[in-house]
Amino acid sequence: MKLFTRLYDYTISLSRHPQAERYLFALSFAESSFFPIPPDAMLVPMTLARPKFGWRYAFITTIASVIGGLFGYLIGLLALDAIEPFLVQFGYWDSYLEATDWFLEWGLLAVFIAGFSPIPYKVFTIAAGALNMLLPVFILASLIGRGSRFFLVAGVLLWGGESMENKLRNHIEKIGWFLLVLFVSVYLLLRLGV
Repeated sequence: MKLFTRLYDYTISLSRHPQAERYLFALSFAESSFFPIPPDAMLVPMTLARPKFGWRYAFITTIASVIGGLFGYLIGLLALDAIEPFLVQFGYWDSYLEATDWFLEWGLLAVFIAGFSPIPYKVFTIAAGALNMLLPVFILASLIGRGSRFFLVAGVLLWGGESMENKLRNHIEKIGWFLLVLFVSVYLLLRLGV
């Protein structure tokens, strides 16, 4: 059973859909404030499927992610008490507390690091709002951090070209199972408080 290969092929076919850019925008927006799946899940196959639009996709992902980050900022600013039970329930509360510590220690740099890294960016957007971070600084750090990440992803894919797509497809089963085991392990460790 080639679960991840079939999923990969299906995702590549969806990435050619006429509404794919809108879906990419929606996913990028949602991930920055409340949704758990990173936009790379669409950015990568869309760039592989239509390489000449790779930079455009990175731009769409960046802008939507920053706008979604502003929504997360508003959630933190206006509704932290209301969403606290959800942060606890879905295992984000400790990450939220850690993000607030990062803000107090690193300020602007915390948003940049969170925007660039695979750390859940939504936690930082909510924390930035809850701590009432200066909004223009938040937007600038988000643009730089998120833009750097998504343009780097697109750039690596464009640099690798068709051979990268073939290599990725050939190894997608190993990568998929490895990532699944990794995510489940991290989730269990966080739930157990290790």
